[in-house]
Amino acid sequence: MRFLCLYKPSKPEGTPPTQQEMATMGKLVEEGLKSGKLLATEGCLPSSKGARIRLADGKFKVTDGPFTESKEVVGGMAVIQADSKEEAIEQVKAFLKVAGDGETELRQLYERPECGAEAEYELVKSFEKQRA
Repeated sequence: MRFLCLYKPSKPEGTPPTQQEMATMGKLVEEGLKSGKLLATEGCLPSSKGARIRLADGKFKVTDGPFTESKEVVGGMAVIQADSKEEAIEQVKAFLKVAGDGETELRQLYERPECGAEAEYELVKSFEKQRA
């Protein structure tokens, strides 16, 4: 199973990590990549360089950063591999021990059915029924 991890640090946005924090995190990332448990990871630039795009009633609304609710600002993301949700939670706990105070939202990613085109077609039909 693959999981998306969205990290929201408790530090003020733009607070740079110390050299020691960078070294410790680098080691954790290296170990995760070697083991195959970490598939991808990136930090985010400050929200002042970003935008939020919303579609409501057929109209787009674009809000440029920075975003005022700092506890809602994503500081980075990772895609991890785990055999269960519980294992993924343990991986996130290990990350937070290194990253420090904050919150990580953990979301399992959809896995494409291995059963072929027929199973995928049935899944699409199921989604269409839900929308109707």
